[in-house]
Amino acid sequence: MYEAVIGLEVHAQLKTQTKAFCGCMTGFGKEANTQACPVCLGFPGSLPVLNEKALEYGIKVGLALHCQIQKFTKFDRKNYFYPDLPKGYQISQYGLPLALQGFLTIELKEKKKSIGIRRAHLEEDAGKLIHQEGCSLVDYNRAGIPLLEIVSEPDISSPEEAYEYLTSLKSILKYLEVCDCDMEKGSLRCDANISLRKHGVQELGTKAELKNLNSFKAVRDSLTYEIKRQTESLEAQKPILQETRLWDEVAGKTVSMRSKEEAMDYRYFPEPDLPPLTIQDSVIKALRDSLPELPEALKKRFVSDYGLSAYDAGILAAEKAFAKFFEDTVKFYPKAKIVCNWCIGPLSYELNARNSSIESLLFTPQALSSLLQFVEEGKLNNLAAKEVLAQMCNSGKPVEVIVKEKDLLQVSDTQELEGIVDRVIAENAKSVGDYTSGKGNAFMFLVGQVMKASKGKANPKVAQDVLREKLKVKNP
Repeated sequence: MYEAVIGLEVHAQLKTQTKAFCGCMTGFGKEANTQACPVCLGFPGSLPVLNEKALEYGIKVGLALHCQIQKFTKFDRKNYFYPDLPKGYQISQYGLPLALQGFLTIELKEKKKSIGIRRAHLEEDAGKLIHQEGCSLVDYNRAGIPLLEIVSEPDISSPEEAYEYLTSLKSILKYLEVCDCDMEKGSLRCDANISLRKHGVQELGTKAELKNLNSFKAVRDSLTYEIKRQTESLEAQKPILQETRLWDEVAGKTVSMRSKEEAMDYRYFPEPDLPPLTIQDSVIKALRDSLPELPEALKKRFVSDYGLSAYDAGILAAEKAFAKFFEDTVKFYPKAKIVCNWCIGPLSYELNARNSSIESLLFTPQALSSLLQFVEEGKLNNLAAKEVLAQMCNSGKPVEVIVKEKDLLQVSDTQELEGIVDRVIAENAKSVGDYTSGKGNAFMFLVGQVMKASKGKANPKVAQDVLREKLKVKNP
């Protein structure tokens, strides 16, 4: 009966060494107020100077999102009072933002959808309030750090689409290496606007703005709750209030923060201390030419060049370092499907179990290719190979060393296996009788006993061949 209309506002902290308008460093977790100066604190007489790298990063993101880069842009002062804003205003872009009218394509359940990008503009961050019993403290280390605000059109129709949009956007930002996207550090922050309307109706409903969304899961869960809350209100013919609501993760619900019956007047003024910018075509072209192969293009290439499924290619292409590790491994072991299966299967499992990333691996793509070669040559079965992989993640030792230390080399010698099979047959007379009387499941039980007796080292195919031959001799 009702459909959701969702728009997202994402603030990405640009990965520059210094702040947006001064030379203060941007390192995270430093002692409070040790990375602040007269410029970012707004002292009288101090003048801001734009960080050129922040501008380049903003243009790169705009280009990657298919935006129109504005050749003439300027900065404004967004005026409001809050203790974490030392100047009493935030330097931002209002009337002439850096980038306009782009889009981001998402894929959900094998269906593609284009989400419009309304604008992307540069601005500076505020400081951080630290609340303690009886007082609040302010840390201005974050004040002045460069942000890129990316505002979507209200084209998102479900919490799942919002989650996919954020995942895709994060992937692009990381491919461009302009933001580390660490939400725990506040490098990527998101607010959501949501309203409901009846299907087929063009007019938008009254929206609520959702804040305190510190993970993609929180975005999805809060939107799910808000759809339920607004639906129940509309069905009960209760008015929806235009307000800002906070997501309470513990309670699993949104709670009212403040009313937004009227739009807040920030009193934007042109920033007098920063001249307007004219961006040359040559600059835009150079930055466009410097863009890396982005996730969507890489996914298509993985499908066409390696014959992977769109699903598998999408998993590999989602993270730049992961995609590179896959391709580098294929250079040493040119069987892409096998490499893919190991990357998105056992390797991903080991990384997740350690809460680790591909960048922190203690071994190289060549080392993984050596492991796969051991499996192909019959030196290791899959079970033993997974154990070797776990040890490689723990120590970074070569495959050969781990196999020797753990005595994992697969037994494929027929004579050696015959002795193990003979013992299994002698110790499992009932199962042997079941097999000879036509119960097929008994055979796999006996194979399992052979694997157990060999401590998992028996080559399963050779073991089955020897077992069949021995049972045939026993019951001609």
